[in-house]
Amino acid sequence: MSLGLQKIILAGAGSNTPGAYLQTTTVAVGGTTTALVPAGLYVLIPSTNINVQATPDNGSTWTTFIAAGVGGTLFSDGVNIRFNNSSTAANVTLLTVNGGQAASGTYNQ
Repeated sequence: MSLGLQKIILAGAGSNTPGAYLQTTTVAVGGTTTALVPAGLYVLIPSTNINVQATPDNGSTWTTFIAAGVGGTLFSDGVNIRFNNSSTAANVTLLTVNGGQAASGTYNQ
């Protein structure tokens, strides 16, 4: 992951575009259920009714550490961090470092 943080930044490149530093990731969370956060480092965009929880004991107990409707920086190992949805199905938007978005341009072969 740390190697993915070293990127050339192009001025004016929005997320999910060639040369962009950030890439958008979406996680679908069913109604009144949970979904694990994929492994990675993210900027969390606030989502109504969805909080972020962590487990210190392999899933026996879960503790909310980012409340619903609040954004922040989020690190996940892919197993011990999850989204908990208290309402209808929704998508959570995350921004992460572009780790391989296909780039088109003049110098590509």
